[in-house]
Amino acid sequence: MMVRHLIAEQVLIGQDIVPAHVEVDHQGAVRRITRIAPGQSARQAEIVRARDVSGGTGMLMVHPRVVVLPGNVDTHVHINEPGRTSWEGFATGTMAAALGGVTSIVDMPLNSVPPTVDVPSLEIKKQAAMGQTFVDVGFWGGIVPGNTEQLEPLWNAGVFGFKCFLLDSGVPEFPPVSPADLRAAMQRVAQFDGLVIVHAEDAKTIDTATAALGQRRRVKRYADWAATRPQEAEMTAIEGLLDAVRETGCRTHILHLAAASALDLIQDARAEGLPITVETCPHYLCFEAEAVPDGAAEFKCCPPIRDSGNRDALWQGLQEGLIDMVVTDHSPATGQEKYRGAPDLSEAWGGVSGLQVGFAAVASAARERGIGLDQVSKWMSTSTAQLVGLTHKGQIAVGYDADFALYDPQENHVVSAAGLAHKNPISAYDGYELHGTVVGSVLRGAELFSAQDTSASVLSGGEFLRGKGFAIGDQLNIGAMSSS
Repeated sequence: MMVRHLIAEQVLIGQDIVPAHVEVDHQGAVRRITRIAPGQSARQAEIVRARDVSGGTGMLMVHPRVVVLPGNVDTHVHINEPGRTSWEGFATGTMAAALGGVTSIVDMPLNSVPPTVDVPSLEIKKQAAMGQTFVDVGFWGGIVPGNTEQLEPLWNAGVFGFKCFLLDSGVPEFPPVSPADLRAAMQRVAQFDGLVIVHAEDAKTIDTATAALGQRRRVKRYADWAATRPQEAEMTAIEGLLDAVRETGCRTHILHLAAASALDLIQDARAEGLPITVETCPHYLCFEAEAVPDGAAEFKCCPPIRDSGNRDALWQGLQEGLIDMVVTDHSPATGQEKYRGAPDLSEAWGGVSGLQVGFAAVASAARERGIGLDQVSKWMSTSTAQLVGLTHKGQIAVGYDADFALYDPQENHVVSAAGLAHKNPISAYDGYELHGTVVGSVLRGAELFSAQDTSASVLSGGEFLRGKGFAIGDQLNIGAMSSS
């Protein structure tokens, strides 16, 4: 159904959850918002039917206990197509996003083959995605040794920024950058006011910690494996990264922060005025290393999940504004890769599969801490949209895309990995109890799915998103891209 009138008792407008009537125009943008008195949804619907020449066609009446939120914008997703489509793929990944209330994603430059490190590889990835996306999709470019000259063309072709690794990425076609490579790339990106996003862990610190563990036994205990990637690895890498930001002035984003001990560095950098932003992930906020079962490769990720005290400190960092946003870092793999060497965690593929459940998991954990949906939505929709410059996403406001996530805080369920839309039924959230469930999503006015009509298929209507560097009139054949 194309939604023209959404009427609900609970709609997040700004920072307030209020009864509202949201009207959507034929381009899929919010045309008007009218606040209504509590308990007057049915009456408002009758008024619309009487006044609207179409008799209220396209009306979505939302159950009173369901909260209407902006569609989530997940800026850290590994789709892996082409090249490793057996790990995920655009069809399954974007369907999982839609079912999880995520209406826009930005795909990482790896682990696809080829990685997105120049304009031709961007075109290959877009061709692979064409016609099989259920939500809107944008793309990150990549920084690897020797591709500095490719960064501005990629920016002009519509990528949202550039990812790099300071240590082995896990795949040979996306090698890490040296400090000299990083500074050269940041200097170039700063010239066109682009954005560099960094996997910040220090390889030497990890090598030392791994050697200290020794080779006496297989690493089955998660806490033992996590000790090979200690907090010091993140802190050392972030210290060096901040020096590069000082030298270049480049806008820089720290990916998947897991080490709460780095928050002091971030606080000092913010006070200094450095142009940095920081994200963390649902798995760092929901799990604790000491509770992960032995050999449970589903939880392996880099940086690792740390102890419960660290988890609590990350929540505090979010509430204090030192961490800006929460993204899933959805990084799936086949069972062969995920359980390689089982039960020895050192050989398993590192990545948590959680795109479909990320928002609900964070909202559930936040409620236990007395944190409201308005704040969770800011972390997972508004702030992420602002990071990549999606000026028509991340809020329910006039002129913004009519992207909505419908969330029932009273509908509890236990996650089954086999029941997720992810291509591989492997997830750290398998068996995790969620207090609250996404029961519907809307993309630019098109209802993707609804708990009220379980027989309907998820609608495919995603468009490509472009970054602010996209060159209008560029003759490159990069396909149709949304102006959002």
